[in-house]
Amino acid sequence: MMDKGLLYMFPVSMRDRWKHIAEMSAKVQEIRLRRDRPVVVLTGGGEFFLKEDGSFTKDAKSAYVIAGKELEEILNYMCNYSIYAFEDEIRKGFLTMPGGHRVGVAGQAVLEENESVRNLKHISYMNIRVAHQVPGAADTILPLLYQNGKICNTLIISPPGCGKTTLLRDIIRQVSDGNVYGKGVTVGVVDERSEIAGCFMGVAQNDVGLRTDVLDGCPKVRGMMMLVRAMGPRVIAVDELGGEEDYKALKRAAACGCGLLATVHGDGLQELQRKDEIWKMLNQDLFNRYVVLEKKNGKPGVKSVYGKEFQLCYES
Repeated sequence: MMDKGLLYMFPVSMRDRWKHIAEMSAKVQEIRLRRDRPVVVLTGGGEFFLKEDGSFTKDAKSAYVIAGKELEEILNYMCNYSIYAFEDEIRKGFLTMPGGHRVGVAGQAVLEENESVRNLKHISYMNIRVAHQVPGAADTILPLLYQNGKICNTLIISPPGCGKTTLLRDIIRQVSDGNVYGKGVTVGVVDERSEIAGCFMGVAQNDVGLRTDVLDGCPKVRGMMMLVRAMGPRVIAVDELGGEEDYKALKRAAACGCGLLATVHGDGLQELQRKDEIWKMLNQDLFNRYVVLEKKNGKPGVKSVYGKEFQLCYES
């Protein structure tokens, strides 16, 4: 089925070239555009180059090379020919498009005196990350995440590219809507990089549930307490925990009575044990379920689920 949202990201005059990608969007993960370089398409079946007619090839020499003017036209079109209106998003390095597709941008950084990024100019690189929603992605493990009708504080541990955000999104949706294991409750999502809900102009493009409120583009540490005070969520959800401040903010949210859903990069509990700062935080009784993801035979999925005392509850 053609993803019209993906196709309509490109100017009308260019759509014939991108039609094939839109038609097979379910298999496309990334589209990388680099000025005066071949267009690279990453799919579940590997890396391909785009040809002039929109078909795929493994031969870089026969690939379509995107010119600077075309790249500029695509970016202008994505910004409704008002790049100034999207200046805040560009400064952060990405745009979120209708349909939840996310466009990373890179070029020459313009810095403030304190070396923070004021803007990006001469944008010559774009990475279109194609949004994929997988309803039911959490079905297999969902019964393990509930106890006495209440969602457990859950941490998803995953290497890059193993579907942690997809899994988190589906857990949020099912917790928000309600399911056979528990009634629907209000979920507050702090979507720092617009990857969970995929908000466009403040509206979630992904289905994150009927009782979910989203704070888009806000740092996790600030956003968690903003949602607790303003929206009164029963559950707080965040993606990609980093330093100690993230864990302190989670602890404050938990002290306010919120359940927790979060993700962190890692190859498993053993790797996290070697990261002193993270392991110290994990031993503060914040979480009572740990979901470890892996990629097996090229396909991402759940490897194992552990309980509060790190006891094995499930293994694929």
